[in-house]
Amino acid sequence: MDATTIHALPLLDRVDDAAAEACCPPILGGVLSEDEAEQAARVFKALADPTRVRLLSMVAASADHEACVCDLTGSLDLSQPTISHHLKVLKDAGLLERERRGSWAYYRLRPEALAVLSRALCP
Repeated sequence: MDATTIHALPLLDRVDDAAAEACCPPILGGVLSEDEAEQAARVFKALADPTRVRLLSMVAASADHEACVCDLTGSLDLSQPTISHHLKVLKDAGLLERERRGSWAYYRLRPEALAVLSRALCP
């Protein structure tokens, strides 16, 4: 697959309203509390970096929406530690989950997190 190809990230049709409100309450649905604003800002901050957006799209475009760090390093002009740092930021924001397999880390897309993010923007 061409690493420069842009793919739309999948969104779920339905998300549990309680889970959506707990993670990212609708921004346009009223005034956010300080905690709600901090949660939403953490996700938006993770997506504010073009490298992280690209990494998220690369994981989303991979088979089973999962990729090993070793699969991502060849597509970017960045060192493996830098890529791992960006993936950790995405994981900490709740957009990816990580699984260790031997000495490698595999990252999997959390589509429910993308759906929650979508709901925060479009109540």
